[in-house]
Amino acid sequence: MEAQEAEHLLNHLGIPDPFSSRYSPRGIFCTRTLNLRSISAIGYDMDYTLMHYNVAVIRGLVIDKEKGNLVKADRFGYVKRAMHGTTMLSTQTLSEMYGRELVDLRKESRWEFLNTLFSVSEAVAYMQLVDRLDEGAIATDLGPLDYKGLYKAVGKALFRAHVEGQLKSEIMSKPELFVEPDPELPLALLDQKEAGKKLLLITNSDYHYTEKMMQHSFNRFLPNDMTWRDLFDIVIVSARKPEFFQMAHPMYEVVTGEGLMRPCFKANSGGVYSGGSAQMVEKSLGIQGDEILYVGDHIYTDVSQSKVHLRWRTALICRELEEEYSALVHSRGHRTTLIELINQKELVGDLFNQLRLALQRRSKGRPAQTLAATHMDDKELNESIQKLLIVMQRLDNKIGPMMESDGELFNKRWGFLSRAGLWDKSHLMRQIEKYADIYTSRVSNFLHYTPFMYFRAQEQTLAHDSYSFHHPNHQDADEEQ
Repeated sequence: MEAQEAEHLLNHLGIPDPFSSRYSPRGIFCTRTLNLRSISAIGYDMDYTLMHYNVAVIRGLVIDKEKGNLVKADRFGYVKRAMHGTTMLSTQTLSEMYGRELVDLRKESRWEFLNTLFSVSEAVAYMQLVDRLDEGAIATDLGPLDYKGLYKAVGKALFRAHVEGQLKSEIMSKPELFVEPDPELPLALLDQKEAGKKLLLITNSDYHYTEKMMQHSFNRFLPNDMTWRDLFDIVIVSARKPEFFQMAHPMYEVVTGEGLMRPCFKANSGGVYSGGSAQMVEKSLGIQGDEILYVGDHIYTDVSQSKVHLRWRTALICRELEEEYSALVHSRGHRTTLIELINQKELVGDLFNQLRLALQRRSKGRPAQTLAATHMDDKELNESIQKLLIVMQRLDNKIGPMMESDGELFNKRWGFLSRAGLWDKSHLMRQIEKYADIYTSRVSNFLHYTPFMYFRAQEQTLAHDSYSFHHPNHQDADEEQ
């Protein structure tokens, strides 16, 4: 009764309950239970985490540097879709090329996982140049190149553009052309700060870029002449992640607006620093491990490394989730029809197999599994088998194109971000579940919750489960609870 009263009060205040927030494109999804009350400090990455750039792409694919292919794998590493250069490969070619191979991300010399939106631009350039290489149109001054050498050349060219500052100076000159503003984001951080959380900014970007871009993205949305600097207890630029989480580097304090630095050994509240290490941050704050939540967009650099080396709690930002969620909702009818057809084929296929077994037993002079099958004559058995073959072929003709088009509402070539095929999770989703305690589309989604939220992981179903709390037959029981 008291729980019901609380629910009525939430409704009266016009606040959605936390469970309804979970079922929305802007929800925060939990893979490992996380109590925000036990979090003392929250660290944030900047690019694609606190700041989103205008992009229209998909991450989670893998480059095969040996074959010049871009592939999508399921959670076990089996390749489900692939393209060579800019041409999608047929199912048969896929089977011939990858039938005996698994994607193994530990073999870095061959596989490159596109786990950030930064890496996608590299893949786009590379796949177009694979076409050029196949045509013999790559400049001879680069020397004889195979697909692996070509990937290295593309990486060098993009790295040079970053290091020389061409890209960043263009973005800084007109940030409004590149950055998608989010007025709710600074307010979400303000709630966390006022709730007593120490906020940290830990970015690989340099001081001048960080200052300019944070000023553009935050200051106009903060109250009472606050600036972005007032939100953060510690700001660390040029952090050199993932090394930042793995080893100690010298730390420098930024002491002037022009970016002049001096060596230091401890970070103080309100300071801006360059370099250093995660251990230095823990020492300066007097907290460590699972008291710190780190929020970033990079599965490896941000999430897995802070989790593996320091046992920090982790949150992954994946903007594509919003579009994916909507596409999944709009695909429900398509998927329901597809599953019905697959179930029909399974039923027909089972009958076909039973009749086939009856024929097999008969040829050995043994009775069929049932009296009715034993009494069928050879002609009747063979005719039934032929009819069932025709029905299965018709079902296949319907199922095939529907399987091919599954997920095209999200991405016409690659399907859903989180799925690989109808039933299984993608390789990216497996990485997210493994390393991210919670994941969501943008940092401002925290505004729909409180800084004291208890995120509870959902029930994990197993293949042999006989009972599910979400089964339609148990709907009444759910409502009573």
